[in-house]
Amino acid sequence: MKLTVNLLLILLCSQAFAADTKLQTGPQNQSEKPDIVVILADDIGLGDISFYAQQLLDKAPVINTPTIDALAKKGISFSDAHSATALCAPTRYAVMTGKNNYRSPSPWGVWGSFQKNVIEDTDITLGSVAKSAGYHTAFVGKWHLGGDFSYKQKNEIYRGTDEGYLPMVDLQSMKGGGPNNVGFDYSYMLPDGIQGPLYLAYENQKWAPLGEDSQIGFFNQESVVDQRIISDKGPGMADTAWRTQSIGNVISAKAAHAIKATPKNKALFMYYASPMAHLPHVPPEEFDGIKVANSTPSRHLDMVIELDLQVARIINALKDAGRYQNTIIIFTSDNGGLTYRVPGTLESGHKPSANFRSSKNAPHEGGHRVPFIVSWPKQIKQPKQNDSIVLVQDILSTVADAARITMKKEDKLDSHSIYPLLTGNESNYQPRSYAMLQGGSRNELIYRYEQWKLIIQSDHKLSKFEPVALFDLETNLYEKEPKNLIKQAKYEELVDTMLARYLSIRESGQSTVP
Repeated sequence: MKLTVNLLLILLCSQAFAADTKLQTGPQNQSEKPDIVVILADDIGLGDISFYAQQLLDKAPVINTPTIDALAKKGISFSDAHSATALCAPTRYAVMTGKNNYRSPSPWGVWGSFQKNVIEDTDITLGSVAKSAGYHTAFVGKWHLGGDFSYKQKNEIYRGTDEGYLPMVDLQSMKGGGPNNVGFDYSYMLPDGIQGPLYLAYENQKWAPLGEDSQIGFFNQESVVDQRIISDKGPGMADTAWRTQSIGNVISAKAAHAIKATPKNKALFMYYASPMAHLPHVPPEEFDGIKVANSTPSRHLDMVIELDLQVARIINALKDAGRYQNTIIIFTSDNGGLTYRVPGTLESGHKPSANFRSSKNAPHEGGHRVPFIVSWPKQIKQPKQNDSIVLVQDILSTVADAARITMKKEDKLDSHSIYPLLTGNESNYQPRSYAMLQGGSRNELIYRYEQWKLIIQSDHKLSKFEPVALFDLETNLYEKEPKNLIKQAKYEELVDTMLARYLSIRESGQSTVP
């Protein structure tokens, strides 16, 4: 719906500040609870998934992602879905808690492996919601939410750098702040994914050696077997058997095993956070008998192919366990696609963001508009496409509804369940009219209302809020800069009203769901 400026001003000014006080109640008419698998990819844009690329581009895709495409072709695909931010770590907080980032003590994100996890003990998480419903809960993959490790010689949590040689830190186990502390029965966790500077894996928060002769050592350009392993994040402590090209195989095998090991009488909830296709790009030679390395125009795109094969392994495990038909699979990404430091990708004609402007770390659509696909073979019989505004925060309430959990209003302030869309009850779904988003490391804030998008330049201390762009996505979906309306006099009142509304929503702490 295209809103005129005057109508938009009226609507913005008249929006009620009080949130709906009714509690959501999950479905009551199912004979059994569905299994649920949430797959969060890393640095994957709309153009990286061939299903979306075929729709958005006027040419055949450079690569194909047949497994993820199949989920979309048999499920619901969303065209206006967004990560909470245009960067990895802050989005992971929003996925796990269902909260907008400004509710966090660290709104721009936790980056260090040894920083305190900002998920509070009182926060509801994906794991705790599913566990309270009787699900067996599992987390596998990239964590990037910090955690507690102690010094070796004193009973004190280490909060220093995670770069370089750290012989004084006890890396044998996490003391807190990990997946098992936020509702997951089982976890196989990579503190930083594949990017470092910690090159270690933890199973149920105990160091999980990757080889028979593994030791915790130190990786730098001189000591590492393959220099490609050391990313731009720098050298750091490592399992001496760490090989980046094998990590996708390891974690997807752990996910498959966790699926098969789940008791038959228990429903399964799994959150699988793949580190693909983040840097460093070190693809495996093959995966489940399929050639990966050098199978595409770039190592970056090889990693996208590996991601698709990881998803295939998880789906095959669900089928082998007899769970696939009644499993809700949600596939999305932590931010937009990657376009820098990826030799060969753009040259091949591949567009990670499709035609959307910019990519990861940017406040434009390419930075935060992401693939969002939901499959549920037992329930969704016909493929559907949906153009509602959907956020990764919405996963939490959707999981709660599917698990038949009633959440308190204060636990779902920013999480809007899309469950009615999955069950064919579209009349019970009220789409979002606005969204509160963030850019990346340059500290931009974003307020989206209907087709209008305001970009606000802030700083790390949140001491300024300066509007720098206004786009009408109805007429300028790709945010062409000549059509930036920010300096046009006729839009001054709209900009002022949208900024005031953004600040009011944020400062009041009110709910942001319809």
